[in-house]
Amino acid sequence: MFIGFLKQAINSLQLQSQGRTSYRVNQWCKWLSPGLAVKRWLLISIGGVFLASLGLAIWVKLTPIFWILELLKGLLGLLADILPNYISGPVLLVSGVLLVLWGQSRTVGSITEVLRPIGDEEELIDVLLAHRRLYRGPKIVVIGGGTGLSTLLRGLKTYSANITAIVTVADDGGSSGRLREEFGVLPPGDIRNCLAALADEEKLLTELFQYRFRAGDGLTGHSFGNLFLTAMTDITGDLVQAIAASSKVLAVRGQVLPATLSDVRLWAELTDGRRIQGESNIPKAAGKIVKIGCIPENPPAVPAAIKAIKEADYIIIGPGSLYTSLIPNLLVQEIADAIAATNVPRIYICNIMTQPGETDGYSVAEHIQAIDDACGNRRLFDAVLVHKKMPSAQALIRYAQQNAHPVFLDRESVTKLGRRIVPANILFEDENGAVRHDPQRLAKVLLKWYSGAHHGK
Repeated sequence: MFIGFLKQAINSLQLQSQGRTSYRVNQWCKWLSPGLAVKRWLLISIGGVFLASLGLAIWVKLTPIFWILELLKGLLGLLADILPNYISGPVLLVSGVLLVLWGQSRTVGSITEVLRPIGDEEELIDVLLAHRRLYRGPKIVVIGGGTGLSTLLRGLKTYSANITAIVTVADDGGSSGRLREEFGVLPPGDIRNCLAALADEEKLLTELFQYRFRAGDGLTGHSFGNLFLTAMTDITGDLVQAIAASSKVLAVRGQVLPATLSDVRLWAELTDGRRIQGESNIPKAAGKIVKIGCIPENPPAVPAAIKAIKEADYIIIGPGSLYTSLIPNLLVQEIADAIAATNVPRIYICNIMTQPGETDGYSVAEHIQAIDDACGNRRLFDAVLVHKKMPSAQALIRYAQQNAHPVFLDRESVTKLGRRIVPANILFEDENGAVRHDPQRLAKVLLKWYSGAHHGK
Protein backbone atom coordinates (compact mmCIF):
# COMPACT_ATOMS: atom_id res chain seq x y z
CA MET A 1 0.00 0.00 0.00
CA PHE A 2 2.79 2.39 0.98
CA ILE A 3 4.76 1.44 -2.15
CA GLY A 4 1.71 2.14 -4.32
CA PHE A 5 1.22 5.54 -2.71
CA LEU A 6 4.93 6.29 -3.21
CA LYS A 7 4.71 5.38 -6.90
CA GLN A 8 1.72 7.70 -7.33
CA ALA A 9 3.61 10.52 -5.63
CA ILE A 10 6.67 9.96 -7.81
CA ASN A 11 4.53 9.88 -10.97
CA SER A 12 2.79 13.08 -9.89
CA LEU A 13 6.12 14.81 -9.31
CA GLN A 14 7.38 13.63 -12.68
CA LEU A 15 4.27 14.96 -14.42
CA GLN A 16 4.63 18.31 -12.62
CA SER A 17 8.31 18.48 -13.57
CA GLN A 18 7.49 17.66 -17.18
CA GLY A 19 4.75 20.30 -17.15
CA ARG A 20 7.13 22.93 -15.80
CA THR A 21 9.79 21.93 -18.33
CA SER A 22 7.29 22.05 -21.19
CA TYR A 23 6.11 25.48 -20.00
CA ARG A 24 9.64 26.85 -19.83
CA VAL A 25 10.49 25.45 -23.29
CA ASN A 26 7.31 27.03 -24.65
CA GLN A 27 8.24 30.40 -23.10
CA TRP A 28 11.76 30.22 -24.54
CA CYS A 29 10.41 29.33 -27.99
CA LYS A 30 8.30 32.50 -27.87
CA TRP A 31 11.49 34.54 -27.74
CA LEU A 32 12.22 33.28 -31.28
CA SER A 33 9.02 34.91 -32.59
CA PRO A 34 9.77 37.45 -35.34
CA GLY A 35 9.27 41.16 -34.74
CA LEU A 36 10.01 41.30 -31.00
CA ALA A 37 13.09 43.53 -31.59
CA VAL A 38 15.02 41.54 -28.96
CA LYS A 39 17.16 39.06 -30.91
CA ARG A 40 18.55 41.72 -33.24
CA TRP A 41 19.74 43.87 -30.33
CA LEU A 42 21.27 40.86 -28.59
CA LEU A 43 23.24 40.01 -31.74
CA ILE A 44 24.28 43.65 -32.14
CA SER A 45 25.49 43.65 -28.51
CA ILE A 46 27.56 40.50 -29.12
CA GLY A 47 29.00 42.07 -32.28
CA GLY A 48 29.86 45.18 -30.31
CA VAL A 49 31.73 43.18 -27.68
CA PHE A 50 33.67 41.41 -30.43
CA LEU A 51 34.60 44.67 -32.20
CA ALA A 52 35.56 46.36 -28.92
CA SER A 53 37.81 43.39 -28.05
CA LEU A 54 39.39 43.46 -31.52
CA GLY A 55 39.97 47.21 -31.30
CA LEU A 56 41.58 46.88 -27.88
CA ALA A 57 43.83 44.10 -29.17
CA ILE A 58 44.97 46.23 -32.12
CA TRP A 59 45.50 49.27 -29.90
CA VAL A 60 47.78 47.43 -27.44
CA LYS A 61 49.59 45.61 -30.28
CA LEU A 62 48.14 42.23 -29.27
CA THR A 63 50.55 41.79 -26.36
CA PRO A 64 47.98 40.89 -23.63
CA ILE A 65 45.84 38.98 -26.08
CA PHE A 66 48.87 36.96 -27.25
CA TRP A 67 49.73 35.76 -23.74
CA ILE A 68 46.08 35.03 -22.93
CA LEU A 69 45.84 32.91 -26.10
CA GLU A 70 49.07 31.15 -25.21
CA LEU A 71 47.71 30.37 -21.73
CA LEU A 72 44.47 29.03 -23.20
CA LYS A 73 46.48 26.98 -25.68
CA GLY A 74 48.46 25.43 -22.86
CA LEU A 75 45.34 24.68 -20.81
CA LEU A 76 43.59 23.10 -23.79
CA GLY A 77 46.69 21.00 -24.53
CA LEU A 78 46.79 19.80 -20.92
CA LEU A 79 43.09 18.97 -21.02
CA ALA A 80 43.57 17.03 -24.28
CA ASP A 81 46.33 14.97 -22.65
CA ILE A 82 44.03 14.03 -19.76
CA LEU A 83 40.76 13.57 -21.75
CA PRO A 84 40.48 12.77 -25.48
CA ASN A 85 39.00 15.53 -27.65
CA TYR A 86 35.84 13.55 -28.40
CA ILE A 87 35.03 13.80 -24.65
CA SER A 88 36.53 17.12 -23.57
CA GLY A 89 35.12 19.01 -26.61
CA PRO A 90 31.45 18.10 -26.08
CA VAL A 91 31.76 18.59 -22.31
CA LEU A 92 33.09 22.15 -22.72
CA LEU A 93 30.57 22.91 -25.47
CA VAL A 94 27.59 21.74 -23.38
CA SER A 95 28.95 23.54 -20.29
CA GLY A 96 29.28 26.79 -22.23
CA VAL A 97 25.78 26.56 -23.69
CA LEU A 98 24.30 25.78 -20.26
CA LEU A 99 26.08 28.77 -18.71
CA VAL A 100 24.80 31.07 -21.48
CA LEU A 101 21.23 29.79 -21.06
CA TRP A 102 21.44 30.10 -17.27
CA GLY A 103 22.80 33.63 -17.46
CA GLN A 104 20.18 34.75 -20.00
CA SER A 105 17.39 33.10 -17.99
CA ARG A 106 18.43 34.90 -14.81
CA THR A 107 18.78 38.18 -16.71
CA VAL A 108 15.28 37.91 -18.19
CA GLY A 109 13.91 36.87 -14.78
CA SER A 110 15.45 39.92 -13.10
CA ILE A 111 14.08 42.26 -15.76
CA THR A 112 10.63 40.66 -15.48
CA GLU A 113 10.54 41.15 -11.70
CA VAL A 114 11.31 44.84 -12.13
CA LEU A 115 8.84 45.50 -14.96
CA ARG A 116 5.95 43.31 -13.83
CA PRO A 117 3.34 45.02 -11.61
CA ILE A 118 2.87 43.60 -8.12
CA GLY A 119 0.49 40.65 -8.20
CA ASP A 120 0.78 40.18 -11.99
CA GLU A 121 2.14 36.74 -12.88
CA GLU A 122 2.28 37.29 -16.64
CA GLU A 123 5.60 36.42 -18.26
CA LEU A 124 7.67 39.19 -19.86
CA ILE A 125 7.62 37.44 -23.24
CA ASP A 126 3.81 37.32 -23.14
CA VAL A 127 3.74 41.05 -22.37
CA LEU A 128 6.06 41.75 -25.32
CA LEU A 129 3.99 39.59 -27.69
CA ALA A 130 0.76 41.32 -26.60
CA HIS A 131 2.44 44.72 -26.99
CA ARG A 132 3.57 43.84 -30.52
CA ARG A 133 0.09 42.59 -31.48
CA LEU A 134 -1.73 45.64 -30.10
CA TYR A 135 0.60 48.21 -31.65
CA ARG A 136 0.30 46.49 -35.02
CA GLY A 137 -3.49 46.82 -34.83
CA PRO A 138 -5.40 49.14 -37.19
CA LYS A 139 -5.55 52.89 -36.57
CA ILE A 140 -9.10 53.30 -35.31
CA VAL A 141 -10.87 56.63 -34.80
CA VAL A 142 -14.02 56.49 -32.66
CA ILE A 143 -16.35 59.49 -32.50
CA GLY A 144 -19.02 60.07 -29.87
CA GLY A 145 -19.52 60.60 -26.16
CA GLY A 146 -21.44 59.42 -23.13
CA THR A 147 -21.39 55.89 -21.74
CA GLY A 148 -21.81 54.35 -25.20
CA LEU A 149 -18.37 55.48 -26.34
CA SER A 150 -16.57 54.30 -23.20
CA THR A 151 -18.31 50.92 -23.49
CA LEU A 152 -17.02 50.50 -27.03
CA LEU A 153 -13.48 51.52 -26.07
CA ARG A 154 -13.28 48.84 -23.38
CA GLY A 155 -13.75 46.23 -26.08
CA LEU A 156 -11.62 47.80 -28.82
CA LYS A 157 -8.51 48.18 -26.65
CA THR A 158 -8.07 44.38 -26.64
CA TYR A 159 -7.59 44.47 -30.43
CA SER A 160 -5.52 47.60 -31.02
CA ALA A 161 -3.55 50.21 -29.13
CA ASN A 162 -3.81 52.64 -32.05
CA ILE A 163 -7.13 54.11 -30.96
CA THR A 164 -8.16 57.77 -31.03
CA ALA A 165 -11.40 58.70 -29.28
CA ILE A 166 -12.80 62.08 -30.38
CA VAL A 167 -15.18 63.21 -27.64
CA THR A 168 -17.90 65.83 -27.46
CA VAL A 169 -17.45 68.78 -25.09
CA ALA A 170 -21.05 70.01 -25.21
CA ASP A 171 -22.07 68.48 -21.85
CA ASP A 172 -23.46 71.03 -19.38
CA GLY A 173 -25.11 68.83 -16.74
CA GLY A 174 -24.02 67.11 -13.53
CA SER A 175 -20.47 67.40 -12.23
CA SER A 176 -19.14 68.47 -15.65
CA GLY A 177 -21.70 71.27 -15.90
CA ARG A 178 -20.88 72.57 -12.42
CA LEU A 179 -17.14 72.64 -13.15
CA ARG A 180 -17.85 74.30 -16.48
CA GLU A 181 -19.79 77.09 -14.82
CA GLU A 182 -17.56 77.55 -11.75
CA PHE A 183 -14.11 77.28 -13.38
CA GLY A 184 -14.80 78.09 -17.02
CA VAL A 185 -13.28 74.78 -18.19
CA LEU A 186 -14.55 72.41 -20.84
CA PRO A 187 -16.69 69.58 -19.42
CA PRO A 188 -14.37 66.69 -18.47
CA GLY A 189 -16.95 63.94 -17.77
CA ASP A 190 -17.05 62.10 -21.12
CA ILE A 191 -13.29 62.47 -21.49
CA ARG A 192 -12.77 60.99 -18.01
CA ASN A 193 -14.93 57.98 -18.87
CA CYS A 194 -12.97 57.34 -22.06
CA LEU A 195 -9.62 57.61 -20.28
CA ALA A 196 -10.78 55.10 -17.68
CA ALA A 197 -12.07 52.76 -20.41
CA LEU A 198 -8.73 52.80 -22.25
CA ALA A 199 -6.62 52.56 -19.08
CA ASP A 200 -4.13 49.70 -18.90
CA GLU A 201 -3.12 50.46 -15.31
CA GLU A 202 -4.02 48.72 -12.08
CA LYS A 203 -7.72 48.46 -11.30
CA LEU A 204 -7.39 50.51 -8.11
CA LEU A 205 -6.04 53.56 -9.95
CA THR A 206 -8.86 53.44 -12.48
CA GLU A 207 -11.44 53.16 -9.69
CA LEU A 208 -9.85 56.19 -8.03
CA PHE A 209 -10.22 58.19 -11.26
CA GLN A 210 -13.91 57.22 -11.43
CA TYR A 211 -14.57 57.75 -7.69
CA ARG A 212 -17.46 60.11 -6.98
CA PHE A 213 -17.62 62.05 -3.71
CA ARG A 214 -20.76 61.45 -1.64
CA ALA A 215 -20.13 64.10 1.02
CA GLY A 216 -18.18 67.27 1.62
CA ASP A 217 -18.96 70.95 1.13
CA GLY A 218 -18.80 71.57 -2.62
CA LEU A 219 -17.49 68.06 -3.37
CA THR A 220 -20.72 66.07 -3.36
CA GLY A 221 -21.47 64.71 -6.84
CA HIS A 222 -18.03 65.45 -8.27
CA SER A 223 -15.79 62.62 -9.47
CA PHE A 224 -12.09 62.58 -8.63
CA GLY A 225 -11.24 62.32 -12.33
CA ASN A 226 -13.23 65.43 -13.18
CA LEU A 227 -11.46 67.41 -10.46
CA PHE A 228 -8.08 66.01 -11.55
CA LEU A 229 -8.64 67.01 -15.19
CA THR A 230 -9.86 70.45 -14.11
CA ALA A 231 -6.74 70.98 -11.99
CA MET A 232 -4.46 69.71 -14.77
CA THR A 233 -6.15 72.01 -17.28
CA ASP A 234 -5.50 74.97 -14.96
CA ILE A 235 -1.86 73.92 -14.49
CA THR A 236 -1.09 73.22 -18.16
CA GLY A 237 -3.43 75.88 -19.54
CA ASP A 238 -4.78 73.42 -22.11
CA LEU A 239 -7.25 70.52 -21.93
CA VAL A 240 -5.33 68.51 -24.55
CA GLN A 241 -2.17 68.64 -22.42
CA ALA A 242 -4.19 67.81 -19.31
CA ILE A 243 -5.59 64.71 -21.05
CA ALA A 244 -2.08 63.70 -22.17
CA ALA A 245 -0.80 63.96 -18.58
CA SER A 246 -3.75 61.92 -17.27
CA SER A 247 -3.17 59.33 -19.99
CA LYS A 248 0.36 58.75 -18.69
CA VAL A 249 -0.92 58.29 -15.15
CA LEU A 250 -3.49 55.70 -16.28
CA ALA A 251 -1.23 54.07 -18.93
CA VAL A 252 -3.91 54.67 -21.58
CA ARG A 253 -3.82 52.65 -24.80
CA GLY A 254 -4.33 55.17 -27.58
CA GLN A 255 -5.41 58.76 -27.09
CA VAL A 256 -8.49 60.74 -26.13
CA LEU A 257 -9.11 64.13 -27.75
CA PRO A 258 -11.85 66.76 -27.41
CA ALA A 259 -13.57 67.58 -30.70
CA THR A 260 -12.91 71.29 -30.11
CA LEU A 261 -11.46 73.57 -27.46
CA SER A 262 -14.24 76.13 -27.95
CA ASP A 263 -16.90 76.68 -25.29
CA VAL A 264 -19.66 74.96 -27.29
CA ARG A 265 -23.34 75.35 -26.35
CA LEU A 266 -25.95 73.19 -28.07
CA TRP A 267 -29.35 74.38 -29.24
CA ALA A 268 -32.26 72.51 -30.79
CA GLU A 269 -35.40 73.60 -32.64
CA LEU A 270 -38.52 71.50 -32.03
CA THR A 271 -41.56 70.89 -34.22
CA ASP A 272 -43.69 73.06 -31.93
CA GLY A 273 -41.47 76.07 -32.61
CA ARG A 274 -39.54 76.06 -29.33
CA ARG A 275 -35.78 76.65 -29.37
CA ILE A 276 -34.05 74.86 -26.49
CA GLN A 277 -30.54 75.79 -25.39
CA GLY A 278 -28.18 73.57 -23.42
CA GLU A 279 -27.30 69.90 -23.87
CA SER A 280 -28.97 68.80 -20.64
CA ASN A 281 -32.16 70.75 -21.42
CA ILE A 282 -32.79 69.22 -24.85
CA PRO A 283 -34.00 65.76 -23.66
CA LYS A 284 -36.04 67.40 -20.88
CA ALA A 285 -38.01 69.46 -23.39
CA ALA A 286 -39.79 66.26 -24.54
CA GLY A 287 -40.31 67.44 -28.11
CA LYS A 288 -39.41 66.24 -31.59
CA ILE A 289 -36.16 67.77 -32.80
CA VAL A 290 -36.13 69.18 -36.34
CA LYS A 291 -32.80 71.01 -36.28
CA ILE A 292 -29.75 71.11 -34.04
CA GLY A 293 -26.79 73.45 -33.93
CA CYS A 294 -24.25 75.02 -31.63
CA ILE A 295 -22.87 78.35 -30.49
CA PRO A 296 -20.36 79.32 -31.83
CA GLU A 297 -21.71 78.16 -35.17
CA ASN A 298 -18.49 76.71 -36.61
CA PRO A 299 -16.04 75.89 -33.79
CA PRO A 300 -12.48 74.99 -34.85
CA ALA A 301 -11.40 71.38 -34.46
CA VAL A 302 -8.46 70.20 -32.40
CA PRO A 303 -5.65 69.73 -35.00
CA ALA A 304 -4.65 66.35 -33.55
CA ALA A 305 -8.19 65.08 -34.12
CA ILE A 306 -8.09 66.03 -37.81
CA LYS A 307 -4.66 64.41 -38.14
CA ALA A 308 -5.97 61.19 -36.57
CA ILE A 309 -8.94 61.07 -38.97
CA LYS A 310 -6.70 61.59 -42.01
CA GLU A 311 -4.35 58.79 -40.89
CA ALA A 312 -7.13 56.40 -39.79
CA ASP A 313 -7.60 52.90 -41.17
CA TYR A 314 -11.10 52.65 -39.72
CA ILE A 315 -13.69 55.20 -38.49
CA ILE A 316 -16.50 54.35 -36.08
CA ILE A 317 -19.34 56.72 -35.15
CA GLY A 318 -21.24 55.92 -31.95
CA PRO A 319 -22.85 54.42 -30.03
CA GLY A 320 -24.37 57.18 -27.91
CA SER A 321 -27.17 59.72 -27.63
CA LEU A 322 -27.88 60.81 -31.19
CA TYR A 323 -28.37 64.55 -30.71
CA THR A 324 -26.33 65.21 -27.55
CA SER A 325 -23.33 62.84 -27.91
CA LEU A 326 -22.76 62.02 -31.59
CA ILE A 327 -23.96 64.95 -33.68
CA PRO A 328 -22.19 67.64 -31.55
CA ASN A 329 -18.84 66.24 -32.78
CA LEU A 330 -20.02 66.47 -36.38
CA LEU A 331 -21.16 70.08 -35.93
CA VAL A 332 -17.42 70.82 -35.89
CA GLN A 333 -17.22 71.37 -39.65
CA GLU A 334 -13.57 70.39 -39.98
CA ILE A 335 -14.28 66.99 -38.42
CA ALA A 336 -17.21 66.28 -40.75
CA ASP A 337 -15.14 67.41 -43.75
CA ALA A 338 -12.20 65.20 -42.76
CA ILE A 339 -14.44 62.13 -42.34
CA ALA A 340 -16.16 62.79 -45.69
CA ALA A 341 -12.77 63.03 -47.43
CA THR A 342 -11.52 59.65 -46.20
CA ASN A 343 -11.60 56.45 -48.21
CA VAL A 344 -11.49 53.92 -45.36
CA PRO A 345 -14.19 51.65 -43.87
CA ARG A 346 -16.66 53.78 -41.88
CA ILE A 347 -19.53 52.47 -39.78
CA TYR A 348 -22.24 53.88 -37.51
CA ILE A 349 -23.37 51.93 -34.43
CA CYS A 350 -27.07 52.51 -33.97
CA ASN A 351 -28.56 52.55 -30.47
CA ILE A 352 -30.51 49.50 -29.33
CA MET A 353 -33.29 51.50 -27.64
CA THR A 354 -34.87 54.87 -28.40
CA GLN A 355 -34.07 57.73 -26.02
CA PRO A 356 -36.94 59.75 -24.50
CA GLY A 357 -36.79 63.41 -25.46
CA GLU A 358 -34.34 62.78 -28.32
CA THR A 359 -35.31 59.86 -30.53
CA ASP A 360 -38.87 58.93 -29.53
CA GLY A 361 -40.26 56.55 -32.15
CA TYR A 362 -37.12 56.77 -34.32
CA SER A 363 -36.25 53.92 -36.67
CA VAL A 364 -32.71 53.04 -37.79
CA ALA A 365 -33.19 55.04 -41.01
CA GLU A 366 -34.32 58.10 -39.05
CA HIS A 367 -31.15 57.93 -36.93
CA ILE A 368 -29.11 57.86 -40.15
CA GLN A 369 -31.10 60.68 -41.73
CA ALA A 370 -30.60 62.90 -38.65
CA ILE A 371 -26.82 62.51 -38.94
CA ASP A 372 -26.88 63.18 -42.70
CA ASP A 373 -28.99 66.32 -42.20
CA ALA A 374 -26.71 67.67 -39.47
CA CYS A 375 -23.70 67.27 -41.80
CA GLY A 376 -25.17 69.00 -44.85
CA ASN A 377 -26.81 65.84 -46.25
CA ARG A 378 -23.47 64.06 -46.70
CA ARG A 379 -22.79 60.37 -46.18
CA LEU A 380 -20.11 60.08 -43.50
CA PHE A 381 -20.35 56.29 -43.14
CA ASP A 382 -20.91 53.28 -45.38
CA ALA A 383 -22.67 50.85 -43.05
CA VAL A 384 -24.81 50.71 -39.93
CA LEU A 385 -24.43 48.12 -37.17
CA VAL A 386 -27.73 47.08 -35.58
CA HIS A 387 -28.68 44.58 -32.90
CA LYS A 388 -30.63 41.71 -34.42
CA LYS A 389 -32.43 40.23 -31.40
CA MET A 390 -35.21 41.62 -29.26
CA PRO A 391 -34.42 42.34 -25.57
CA SER A 392 -36.17 40.23 -22.92
CA ALA A 393 -39.76 40.85 -21.85
CA GLN A 394 -38.46 42.20 -18.52
CA ALA A 395 -36.32 44.78 -20.34
CA LEU A 396 -39.14 45.77 -22.70
CA ILE A 397 -41.49 46.41 -19.79
CA ARG A 398 -38.87 48.41 -17.91
CA TYR A 399 -38.10 50.64 -20.90
CA ALA A 400 -41.75 51.01 -21.92
CA GLN A 401 -42.40 52.56 -18.50
CA GLN A 402 -39.81 55.20 -19.46
CA ASN A 403 -41.34 55.64 -22.91
CA ALA A 404 -38.37 53.94 -24.60
CA HIS A 405 -38.62 51.09 -27.14
CA PRO A 406 -36.33 49.01 -29.38
CA VAL A 407 -35.13 50.90 -32.46
CA PHE A 408 -37.03 49.47 -35.44
CA LEU A 409 -34.92 48.30 -38.39
CA ASP A 410 -36.63 49.56 -41.55
CA ARG A 411 -34.42 47.72 -44.02
CA GLU A 412 -35.84 49.21 -47.21
CA SER A 413 -35.43 52.80 -46.00
CA VAL A 414 -31.86 52.13 -44.82
CA THR A 415 -31.01 50.63 -48.22
CA LYS A 416 -32.47 53.69 -49.98
CA LEU A 417 -30.10 55.84 -47.89
CA GLY A 418 -27.23 53.86 -49.42
CA ARG A 419 -26.08 52.06 -46.26
CA ARG A 420 -25.15 48.43 -45.75
CA ILE A 421 -26.79 46.76 -42.77
CA VAL A 422 -24.57 44.79 -40.38
CA PRO A 423 -26.83 42.80 -38.02
CA ALA A 424 -25.23 41.21 -34.96
CA ASN A 425 -26.00 39.98 -31.46
CA ILE A 426 -24.26 42.71 -29.45
CA LEU A 427 -26.62 43.18 -26.50
CA PHE A 428 -25.78 42.87 -22.82
CA GLU A 429 -28.65 42.81 -20.34
CA ASP A 430 -28.12 42.91 -16.58
CA GLU A 431 -30.30 41.28 -13.93
CA ASN A 432 -32.46 44.42 -13.67
CA GLY A 433 -33.26 44.46 -17.38
CA ALA A 434 -30.95 47.38 -18.25
CA VAL A 435 -29.83 47.11 -21.89
CA ARG A 436 -26.48 48.20 -23.29
CA HIS A 437 -23.90 47.10 -25.82
CA ASP A 438 -21.57 44.26 -24.84
CA PRO A 439 -17.99 45.63 -25.18
CA GLN A 440 -16.32 42.41 -26.32
CA ARG A 441 -19.05 41.25 -28.68
CA LEU A 442 -19.30 44.73 -30.19
CA ALA A 443 -15.55 45.03 -30.75
CA LYS A 444 -15.33 41.53 -32.25
CA VAL A 445 -18.11 42.24 -34.77
CA LEU A 446 -16.61 45.63 -35.69
CA LEU A 447 -13.14 44.18 -36.31
CA LYS A 448 -14.59 41.31 -38.33
CA TRP A 449 -16.53 43.75 -40.52
CA TYR A 450 -13.46 45.96 -40.88
CA SER A 451 -11.37 43.01 -42.01
CA GLY A 452 -13.93 42.14 -44.69
CA ALA A 453 -14.44 45.75 -45.82
CA HIS A 454 -10.67 46.44 -45.80
CA HIS A 455 -9.83 43.43 -47.97
CA GLY A 456 -12.79 44.15 -50.22
CA LYS A 457 -11.52 47.61 -51.16
